[in-house]
Amino acid sequence: MIVMSIAGVDPSGGAGIFADLKTFQAIGVYGTGIVTALTAQNPYKFFSTLPVSPDYIEEQIDSVLDEYKVEYIKTGMLYSPEIIRLVSKKIKQYKLKAVVDPVMVATSGGDLTKEDIAKAMNKYLLPEAILTTPNIAEAEKLTNLKIFSKEDAIKASENIICDNIITGGHLDGINTIRIDSEVSIVKQELIDTDNLHGTGCNLSSAIVAYLAKNNDLNTSIVKALDYVYEGIKNGNYGTLIARI
Repeated sequence: MIVMSIAGVDPSGGAGIFADLKTFQAIGVYGTGIVTALTAQNPYKFFSTLPVSPDYIEEQIDSVLDEYKVEYIKTGMLYSPEIIRLVSKKIKQYKLKAVVDPVMVATSGGDLTKEDIAKAMNKYLLPEAILTTPNIAEAEKLTNLKIFSKEDAIKASENIICDNIITGGHLDGINTIRIDSEVSIVKQELIDTDNLHGTGCNLSSAIVAYLAKNNDLNTSIVKALDYVYEGIKNGNYGTLIARI
């Protein structure tokens, strides 16, 4: 079972492709990684981003898929509308099943992307995705709705183009899941920790790993939520660190 992450590089190892590959390995699938951008950051401070050219991203994708059969992928930081359009094109070309983590802002507060990234995601990427995994701030950007309550999250989930889970780390642990127009709520106890760097990456990559192991979408989401939660609770930072 071979999966793919298309995302940025976090040199501190807690987020981005490095975190995705750790999660893939922990769950028992083989991960490949396509680099969209380099960043200079750590869990508490963001310095800068250096994007990779769309042409070279395309060559990376083609080189991996020339040799490996990949069905499920995840996307993380895509940086620009140009990169989003490219990745959307490759998803269609190779008939990939994509879980989109709509990364826009680093946990430490740095802006990871250009302007209009949410607009480009809605126009090009989410129509090609099987799932997107925004946190509250990302869901607000995708829908232009403010989310202060469970009811707000449900309304936002209904306004996102594809199936989705709006993670609840900033909403009292309320995770709002919409699959095939059906909404369900999974509430998790919040854990008091400063280690909130990379959870979104780990959640989306865990979903992809469980899908590749022949779980359905809902089961994959629930298993991934448990995986991330246990990692935070037990401090398994070799596997993951948290960011939901």
